[in-house]
Formats: sequence, C-alpha cells, structure tokens
Amino acid sequence: MIIIRLDRVMADRKISLNELSEKVGMTNVNLSNLKTGKMKGIRFETLDAICRVLDCQPGDLMEYNES
Repeated sequence: MIIIRLDRVMADRKISLNELSEKVGMTNVNLSNLKTGKMKGIRFETLDAICRVLDCQPGDLMEYNES
C-alpha cells in the first residue's frame, strides 16, 4: 500500500492547496484527490512539478507500507 504524505509536506512548507494547485497547474479537486489517496496514479510530469514547487523528493511525498 502506498501512503501519500503530501499534506505533511504542504504543512511543513506552509503552502495551501489553492497555492499549490496554481503553481503546479492542477485543479484543486485533483490535487485534493491525490492528497487524500483517492487517485490511482500520477504522471511523472505532475510529480516533477509538485516536487519542484515544494522543494522535495518523491520519497518525501510517498511511503510504502506492507499492510
């Protein structure tokens, strides 16, 4: 199971969902779905944009849990 840690990274960077969506070029709804783990996949282009804006690594945003 992949756990999405986007909310934690956003809180650490003090960035809102609205601000991130504007900078990444993604709708609030899609970004919210990603944040809550409701998305089934993410394009590398989108992951690259999120990492660029949040100044983080993909591993900061996702965690694998065997459960």
